[in-house]
Amino acid sequence: MQRYWRTLRLFWSTAIAAEMEYRLNFVLAAVSSLGSLVGSLFGLFLFYRTGYTFSGWQWEEALVVLAVFTILQGFAATFLIPNLSRIVDRVQQGTLDFVLLKPISSQFWLSTHTISPWGLPDCIFGLIILGYAGTKLHLGIASYLFGAIPLLLGFLSLYSIWFMLGATSIWFVKIYNVTEVLRGFLEAGRFPMVAYPTSYRFFFTFVIPVAFLTTVPSETLLGRGEIIWILGAAILAGSLFFASRIFWGFALRFYTSASS
Repeated sequence: MQRYWRTLRLFWSTAIAAEMEYRLNFVLAAVSSLGSLVGSLFGLFLFYRTGYTFSGWQWEEALVVLAVFTILQGFAATFLIPNLSRIVDRVQQGTLDFVLLKPISSQFWLSTHTISPWGLPDCIFGLIILGYAGTKLHLGIASYLFGAIPLLLGFLSLYSIWFMLGATSIWFVKIYNVTEVLRGFLEAGRFPMVAYPTSYRFFFTFVIPVAFLTTVPSETLLGRGEIIWILGAAILAGSLFFASRIFWGFALRFYTSASS
């Protein structure tokens, strides 16, 4: 474990040093994130401006869901997109060979090799909205701690799904459209699941588990999460992570390398 922690510190310190050469990008990323957030707030406001509410969700509670979604979006932009989108390039260029030869887990290497600080504005703005909504709802520290559990499980679930999609590049190479479709589905998480018809709720819970990424953590934070849903989030995250490990090993059996 110490070797992995040292490797991780080396990866991220190098990546941040390289990214900081273009500091203006952080300002542009912050402006872009702010614009996206304003658009999301405006979309949510359109529902509530006439007194309409999602069933069981007042304005501040809906803001919690949007805040969790924004944090999740920042997590993906910081950790997932910079790493997992490059699996395709490594397969195409044959540089995956060099990763497989290293005395470290290739999944760990591919998943943590770099980090992008340009996703941090989303995380910061999400935390600000979460703090504002929590203040209005009088949430305590315990609520945030309980809500963090399914949120972290949601991070793990999203990572596992994204990694398995990246692994399919060994067969299909160009999978950019597939990941864009996934990101499109995740946009549904900016609203509580009750905002959608029953068939959509089923799809976003049991087919594409968007509900476990935003709504379940939000309900837990608000103190009305059911234990069965939290256990479901834990089982889902563990199963998906285990599946990603198995699927990566299976995919490598079909990788012929650049020299074959």
